[in-house]
Amino acid sequence: MAEQQAAGVYQLDNGYWGYRFVLTVNGKKKAQKRVKDELGNPYKTQKQAAKARSIALAQEQAKIQLPPQRQITRQTVTEVYQEYCEKGRSGKAYATIKKQDSLWNNHIKDRFGKRYIDEITVAEIQDYLEELYYTDNRAYSYTESFLKMFYLIFGQAYSRNYIDVDSYNKLCVNKDTKIHMPKLKIDDDLDIVSFDDKEIEQLDSYFSGTNAETAYMLGKYCGLRINECYGLKWSNVDLKSGIITIDRQMQYQEGLIKLVSLKTRNAKRKIYMCSKLKDYFKKLKRQQEQDKKELALQRQQNQTFIQDLNGDMISSLELVNSLPNGKIQTVNSMKYHSRTLQGEHNIMFKYHYLRHTYGTNLAALNTPEYLLCNQMGHSNSNVTHKYYIAISEKGIDELLKNLEKM
Repeated sequence: MAEQQAAGVYQLDNGYWGYRFVLTVNGKKKAQKRVKDELGNPYKTQKQAAKARSIALAQEQAKIQLPPQRQITRQTVTEVYQEYCEKGRSGKAYATIKKQDSLWNNHIKDRFGKRYIDEITVAEIQDYLEELYYTDNRAYSYTESFLKMFYLIFGQAYSRNYIDVDSYNKLCVNKDTKIHMPKLKIDDDLDIVSFDDKEIEQLDSYFSGTNAETAYMLGKYCGLRINECYGLKWSNVDLKSGIITIDRQMQYQEGLIKLVSLKTRNAKRKIYMCSKLKDYFKKLKRQQEQDKKELALQRQQNQTFIQDLNGDMISSLELVNSLPNGKIQTVNSMKYHSRTLQGEHNIMFKYHYLRHTYGTNLAALNTPEYLLCNQMGHSNSNVTHKYYIAISEKGIDELLKNLEKM
């Protein structure tokens, strides 16, 4: 005997199910029709659709009993983002602002800009993120930038009463329904990338005596980010105490080289130098004093004046990474070496991998996690924890030793 069809539930041509109902609120009819759940999944059975209808109907009826809420002001996504730009991101780093505007102008604006913020569903955002990642083959980390943008936009809308609390919770809070990243593709690798001892020997040999040797040493022994490395001033290097103070970074802004604030508060830190790095810097300092005498005219002619953190103009000669003849080195100075190492030595070199190697090695040597977090300038200890679970050559050696003891 065929199952009796539930009220308000109907079957689609593709075999899936949907539901509908109509309520009268303040003398006006309010209709709701759904063929997918909040995550964008179709109702595969009549029972699923009937249950979803029952829950949705109960929720709407409960809302009728609640005292009247403040009237929601309808705004488009463009209006919300423009308001955020004007009132919600003062104090944000220059690079963050540029990245947000790029995502908005090149992608999100055309897709969602004219839509009302209160009519956008979880399913629509999930479909868009999956399209970016699976169809357009965007990098996982790049797709994640879009997710953060949507959280930002919906947060701005909620704070200004452009979406109600239920919608905001559904989009951004409830772990069962909120927008989230697509499932990681099987061939995507987000592991920590570090150099093994053999590669480090090759890199030591390659960088020795080059113009990039100082930057290499800072990456290897301090785990600096590349912007921090090239923004380092001699006044922030205390050879007597063996401490390097990181409090600014180099960036290109509007085509100009500037020293600017670090991205996060935790990035401001004091880094302790090992004896090898101290000896290298002492030798570098002596060489610089000699260059000041022998290359004085060249240095004076080649120096570049850049804007410092406080707005003052300073000479590039104050930077640790300046050439003997006074020419400035920038974050682009590593590009040549990356190409050469890959082409001639078959080493996939990114400056940031030196930072990974620094963190992985210290973790393998059982450095307390809170200390490594401090030295690397992480704002979240969960990031630091990745170095303790990363598979490294030193970690494998230790594992094999322990296995032999069993």
